[in-house]
Amino acid sequence: MNRKEGYILIILMVAVFIMAIGFLIATPIWKTQIQREKEEELIFRGKQYAEAVRLFQIKYPGSFPKSFEELLEERCLRKMFKDPMTEHGEWDVIVPYGGASGRREGATQKILVVPQSALSSVDNPRIIGVVSSSPDKSIKIYFDQETYDKWLFYYGFDPEKMPEIIYYGETEKR
Repeated sequence: MNRKEGYILIILMVAVFIMAIGFLIATPIWKTQIQREKEEELIFRGKQYAEAVRLFQIKYPGSFPKSFEELLEERCLRKMFKDPMTEHGEWDVIVPYGGASGRREGATQKILVVPQSALSSVDNPRIIGVVSSSPDKSIKIYFDQETYDKWLFYYGFDPEKMPEIIYYGETEKR
């Protein structure tokens, strides 16, 4: 190997080293950007379900859909959207908890969060919205909530009055 080839080899090694450092620096930035885009997609998709329930209510006042397929059939939802924050893509479903409306006079609203796979075991399910099943910490703070499983998307949601969340299979807090 002559001197010229030795210099070229050293220059190539330095260039590869600099590129590797650049990739190490860029990777966390890319991951953060991808997570932010997924969060925006989660908000868009969640709002689509809440809007679909609102449209269903306009078509059938006083009644709620019993399944996502019903929202599709009634053309309230354009297509089934997957939860972008989970691998399996299944949402947790929000239904009113307790009485006819899920409210009691003077009490905070209560909602029941049911895994989509367990919805068929709920008596007379009345879907009012969806929430991600991912408990991961978010980058964005959405209505003072820092984990995706607390980002609620349902018809009648008032961010000023956060509901009490009861999870399927758990008993009410006393």
